[in-house]
Formats: sequence, structure tokens, C-alpha cells
Amino acid sequence: MKKKSLFILIISSILLILTGCSSQSNSSNKKIQITSTPTLFFHGGGSSYHAEEHMVNAAKKAGVTKAVIRAEVSKTGKVTLVGTWSKNAKNPICEVNYENNRQLDFNKHGEYATNVVKALQKKYGIKKINMVGHSLGNISIIYYMLQNGNKKNMPQVQKQVDIAGHFAGLDFDGIPRSIKQPKGMKLNSEGKPNKMNSTYEQMTKVRSIYAKKYVKVLNIIGDLGNRSDGRVDNKSSLSLQYLVSGGNSTYRVLKINGKNAQHSKLHENSQVDKALIKFLWNK
Repeated sequence: MKKKSLFILIISSILLILTGCSSQSNSSNKKIQITSTPTLFFHGGGSSYHAEEHMVNAAKKAGVTKAVIRAEVSKTGKVTLVGTWSKNAKNPICEVNYENNRQLDFNKHGEYATNVVKALQKKYGIKKINMVGHSLGNISIIYYMLQNGNKKNMPQVQKQVDIAGHFAGLDFDGIPRSIKQPKGMKLNSEGKPNKMNSTYEQMTKVRSIYAKKYVKVLNIIGDLGNRSDGRVDNKSSLSLQYLVSGGNSTYRVLKINGKNAQHSKLHENSQVDKALIKFLWNK
């Protein structure tokens, strides 16, 4: 009888230990709920997440956040999250890094951005997002909206900052016709180009989405004194207006002048840092 009682006691103890381990395992796999709106940063063509670090560090120094992780996106679109946001993370930031940093299929940029958001949604249960893009990184934002703006199950953009965007195209040799800025292109008072390349025509489909949404858009452009940031014609950057305004969404422009308004210097410009911090986090 004593042996039987001892056997039952041992079995019961083992079951309790196994149950505890199972409970711990389930607990560690639980989704971390993030209540603050995360901000995603997208770098430009031929660049990396290092181009985002100056702006992100400025936000950290301003006391906006301490929570910064990175999303590595492979050439096939697979996302690996580096680092972890804590449960009570304040204004968390995700620096996005594309392995294929010269991808000129704009639809792929939308897919990459979508995969990043889905990965964050799965792990952290996010429901809203902010997005910041520099140069080619702005395409990720527009195409994310094109592909997900009407999907109720996908996190929706609340605020977006576009820096040195080339929405209507680029104007130098070697650029594919689909993304080349048409010669003699002009903008009307609504920012609509009189001539459009095929990718801009595709992007115009996003107008109906922004018209219904309440996205706050800040467009930051650089002017070296020749209506260009040295890489992108201001007209191309300002054509964003036609894509996002005209409905419930709001749009405004910040022009940066001087030598630090050069295309690749804009993401390391103190004026840009201050504008970002004020616009995104009201600080």
C-alpha cells in the first residue's frame, strides 16, 4: 500500500512539473501587445538601415523612445526580426532593411513592406502604424497603401513622412522608362503631372484610398537652389500631393534649403530630425 501511495505521489509530481513547463512554454509564445503606434523606417535605393539610424537616434535622444528593433527582409521577401519590443514599449521603432536594395519593381516594395507589417502584427498584435521613407523607401509606403489600404485585417497608416521622394520619376540616364520622369513634366495646382510614366499612373489608384482614410502626410523636400535636391527634381517630389490629398487625409510640405538639403544628406539633417519628432510624436 505504501509502495502504491509512493508511486502515485511520484506520478503526480511529474505531471505537475510537466504542466508547469507547458504553461511556461505557452506563456513565452504569447503575443506581446503593443499599445503605442509603431513607426517603420524605410531606406533608399542602394542603401541600408544605417541611413535611418541618424533619425532614429535623434528620436531616442529626444526621449521619444528606447524601443528599437530591425526587420531584415531577404530578396525573396522573408522577414527576420532582430531585437524585441517590451510589453510596455513607448513609441516603438522598426528599422527596415532590404537585402535587395536596388529593386525597381515597385510592386515588390509593397510586398516587402506588407511582409514586415505582418511579421510585427503576428508577434506584437499591432493595429496601427506610422511610416517614414527616404527616396526609394517612399515607394514602400505608397505600395503598402495600394495593397493594404482597404483591408480591415491589416494595420492602417496613421502618419507618414516622405523624404526626397521621386514619385513622378527620376530624370537621369540609365533609368527604366517605367520610372523615368517624362520630359517637360509640369504640375498643376493639385500636384497632378501633365505627363505620367506607367508607375505613377499605377500609383494614382491610391487616391481613392487616401480620400477615405485619415492619414496625416508630411512631405519633406530638399532644394539646393535649383529646384532639386541634386538627385530628384522638386516637381517629382511634390507630385505626392496629387496621390494623397483631396479627401480626408491631410498633406503639407516642408522645404529644406542649403547644402544639407542634398538628397543623401536629408536623412542626416537636424531640421528633418526636429520636424519628424514634432510631426510623429508631438515632442
